[in-house]
Amino acid sequence: MPDAVSLIHVKRDNTRPLTDEEIHWLFAAYARGEVADEQMAALLMAIYFNGLDGPELRAWTGEMIASGERLDLAGLARPAVDKHSTGGVGDKVSLVLAPLVASCGAAVPMLSGRGLGHTGGTLDKLEAIPGWRASLSNSELGTALSTVGAVIAAAGSGLAPADGRLYALRDVTGTVESIPLIASSIMSKKIAEGVTALVLDVKTGAGAFMARREDALQLARTMVTLGEEHGVRTRALITRMDAPLGRAVGNALEVEEALAALSGDGPADLMEVTYALAGHMLELAGLDGDPAAAIASGRALDTFKQMIKAQGGDPEASLPQAAHRQGALQAPSDGWVTRLDARAVGVAAWRLGAGRARKEDSVSYTAGVRCLAKPGDHVRAGDPVVELYVDDPARFGPAIAALSEALTIASEPPPVAPLIVDQVGD
Repeated sequence: MPDAVSLIHVKRDNTRPLTDEEIHWLFAAYARGEVADEQMAALLMAIYFNGLDGPELRAWTGEMIASGERLDLAGLARPAVDKHSTGGVGDKVSLVLAPLVASCGAAVPMLSGRGLGHTGGTLDKLEAIPGWRASLSNSELGTALSTVGAVIAAAGSGLAPADGRLYALRDVTGTVESIPLIASSIMSKKIAEGVTALVLDVKTGAGAFMARREDALQLARTMVTLGEEHGVRTRALITRMDAPLGRAVGNALEVEEALAALSGDGPADLMEVTYALAGHMLELAGLDGDPAAAIASGRALDTFKQMIKAQGGDPEASLPQAAHRQGALQAPSDGWVTRLDARAVGVAAWRLGAGRARKEDSVSYTAGVRCLAKPGDHVRAGDPVVELYVDDPARFGPAIAALSEALTIASEPPPVAPLIVDQVGD
C-alpha cells in the first residue's frame, strides 16, 4: 500500500515515475481526507520541479476526470465540438465563435472561466448583459444545446472537482506555472464535457501566460496528446498575443465589439483568429460550413441572441456604460505604431476595475480600455493611443502608470505578421 510521504520522496528525488496504481491511490486517499493538503502541496512542488512523464500525466488526468461526473452529449443530433483559449488581452473570440460554429451545424458546449490578473474572463464579459446567467444545470445545458446549438456557461462543481482543490493549492504555493499541471487542469475539464472534438487556442507573446513560443508549443503538444489519449480529437493553434486582440479590452466593451463582429464589422485581427478556429472546429466535427457566410447572412448573430435568451439574458438591452472616459498614452511623435504591449494594456484594464486580483474579487462591467491605434496604424504627435473607461476616476492614475512603457512609435510601419504562428495535431 502506497503512502503520501513515500510518493513525495519519489517525485522529489526523481527516482522513477509514479505508477498508475500509486496515482489512483493518491487521488482516492486525497478525496477521503487521508492525504493532507500540505502533503499534496509538497507533491505538487516536486512535480513543478521534476514534471510528469507521458504515462504519469495520462493517469493523473484520468483520475481528475474520474473524480467527478462526465457530461453525456451522445443524444444530441449535432456533433459536439469545443474550443479553449489559454487567455489573453481583448480575447473575446469565444463570444463570436460559439454562436458562429453553432450556426454552421455544430453543438458547442463552451464551459468557460473568469478573468484573473491581466487576462479577461468570458463569463465576466457576458455577465455585462442584463439578466444573463452563467450557472446552468445539466438539464438546462442540454436543452440549450438541443435548441440553440451553443451555450457558454460556468463549469459545474461536478466536473473534475479534484482540479478545483489542486488549483487552489497551486495558487497559494507558487506551482501554477507547471506545463503538465496546466495541461491536466485544462484538459480534465474539457474531456469531462463529453465533446468528441476540441480546438485549443494557445497564446504566445507579451500578453500571454506562455510568453515564449517554445513554452506555448510544449503546452500545446502536451494538451493535444492528452486529448487524443482520452478519445477526443484535438488540435491546437499557436496564436500571437503581443498586442490586444481587437480594439476593446473590458467586459461590456468586449461584448459590444463581439456584437459588431457578428454583424460583419469586426476588427481584422479578431476575425482572422475567429475564422481560423471556426474552420478547424468544423473540420474536426465533420461539418462543411462556411463561417464567413454565416456572419454575412445574419445567422451567427441570430444564434448569439438565441443563446443569450436561453440563459436568461436580454440581447436587445443596452449594455452598461462607464461614467467617465479619458484619452491616454499620447503619441510622442508622428509615426507608425509598432508596439502596443498587450500585458500593459491588460494591467491598465485590471486597475480600472475590469479584472480581479483574486478569484473572489468582483469586477466592473463598464471599466476597460479602447485602443484608438494599434500596431500598423499611423498617429500624429499628441494623439491619444488609448481611451480609458471607468466609474471611479481615482483609478485613472494607476491605469495610466501601467501604460508608461507600452508604446513604440517608428518612422516606418511594422512588417505584417500572421496571428496564427503554428499548429499542433493533425
